[in-house]
Amino acid sequence: MQPPFLRVARTLWRADGAAEGERAIPEEIAVALSYDGSTQAVMMATPCDLEDFAFGFSLTEGIVAEISEIERFEIVEQDIGVELRMWLAARRAEALASRRRYLAGPTGCGLCGIDSLTEAMRVLPRVGETLRVTASEIRSALAALAPLQILNGETRAMHAAAFVQPGEGVVALREDVGRHNALDKLCGALARTGVDASSGMVVLTSRVSVEMVQKTAMIGAPLIVAVSAPTALAVRTAKAAGITLVAIARSDGFEVFTHPHRITQETVAHVV
Repeated sequence: MQPPFLRVARTLWRADGAAEGERAIPEEIAVALSYDGSTQAVMMATPCDLEDFAFGFSLTEGIVAEISEIERFEIVEQDIGVELRMWLAARRAEALASRRRYLAGPTGCGLCGIDSLTEAMRVLPRVGETLRVTASEIRSALAALAPLQILNGETRAMHAAAFVQPGEGVVALREDVGRHNALDKLCGALARTGVDASSGMVVLTSRVSVEMVQKTAMIGAPLIVAVSAPTALAVRTAKAAGITLVAIARSDGFEVFTHPHRITQETVAHVV
């Protein structure tokens, strides 16, 4: 498997002239996700945590309801990329065969290739209501991210998606050149380790577009925190799904766009 980043030669220009050196840059490869022998999507992604990516994509796109419905998984490296091959339980295979959704997704796009407006604007499950967090816990979650972003620390060119449980901190973090891919990897990691997504918040280093809300809703996480702004459609979608959407989050504050009742200034008791 290719490494997630490479060190390449480059010329650095500053006000006082030029200097030779090197820089770490992220790798991206074509990753095909196939089910029962048919390709469902081809994404450009960072070549790491690919099993998490395959399982997370399958969950967030509604191909499976739980990862036990993926009966077999295989990574096949090819000269031009990597194929993630999955074989589904019979009823899931039949349901997938009836869908006509083929994605050709560059790293900046999550809905490319969908052939139905209904599929793009699918009805989402409504998340649970039990989670409560404090404002200080949100600020602490943001502060914890940077030291854990190993690939971004090398390249300064990676998105991260993390899952934070109040009282526990960051329990999982995944990185990728694509923000959707990072979130899918995180969702797969949570499912594979048995972490209940309703018990914490998804923290993103990117903007919040509608597909990021859709993917979060599909795993049942009730709170999204993002460092950048949301789109208007993302706000409407989060409101409909019952998700608390926090964005433009910085060390000195954040903005809450939907369902603010989950956030309090007081200390809350967390049941483990």
